[in-house]
Amino acid sequence: MTRTADGCDAGNVTPVRPERQIASDIGRRLCRDATLPWLGTLSFILFVEAVTRTDIVPQQFFPAPTIMFVTLAKQFVLPSFWLALWDTLWTWGVSLVIAGVLGIALGIAMGASRTVYYALRLVVEFLRPVPSVALIPAVILVIGISYESKIFLAAFAAFWPILIQSVYGMHDVEPLALDTARSFGFRPLQRLVLISLPLALPYVATGIRIGSAVALIIVVTMEIVIGVPGIGKIILEARQGANVERAYALILATGLLGWGLNTGLARIEAQLLFWHPSFRKEHA
Repeated sequence: MTRTADGCDAGNVTPVRPERQIASDIGRRLCRDATLPWLGTLSFILFVEAVTRTDIVPQQFFPAPTIMFVTLAKQFVLPSFWLALWDTLWTWGVSLVIAGVLGIALGIAMGASRTVYYALRLVVEFLRPVPSVALIPAVILVIGISYESKIFLAAFAAFWPILIQSVYGMHDVEPLALDTARSFGFRPLQRLVLISLPLALPYVATGIRIGSAVALIIVVTMEIVIGVPGIGKIILEARQGANVERAYALILATGLLGWGLNTGLARIEAQLLFWHPSFRKEHA
């Protein structure tokens, strides 16, 4: 059996890949990861196009995707579309900010203090499963049909995922890190600001992205149900006017809007938390 200069068996030596091959493998993996989502989406669109064009699903009830995209493009020249989009966006933003401020603050308090956690746990577990849509009649009676009712209900719905993720993030902080900081004389506030909060940030960011999607769903739902200005209202008007193509085009617009908002928040999260181990592993 052949041995190397250091006495090891040559047959047992693991070959080292050259740097060019490693870079090539990484490039292929990144190209694959970037291409597959678009290929999957294109395949789905082509499948739906074939189903509608062959009248498996009648186009009078569900138009072909190409018709939806063409109809959506026609909306871009209408001022009413952009005004409705703005009404949806600013109410979504306000509701998410309210939910984020309250959810993160309360989540940190519940995560940092066992007393606060057990004092509020029953209340949270009782209110969290309540469907936000079920509160629409009560919200209309108390607040009325207005932007405020839409913002309130969207903030209520987005509050819970942000709160729960913030609590989980605080509870997932490594005890050894806190004990080490304590042994170095860090005060409770210093441990909270320098140790617990940075380690809990990925959970908080995930909660914000989930809450963003939930807030958008509730905002559009309120616009459809009670007729508050926004994309949901013009979807309702298109349906009432039997304009099926425009209704589906606007529904497509809400989907694209949600995808864009989630993608934007994910990129901001990756930029702000580049130092966190989970993001370093993801981009390694």
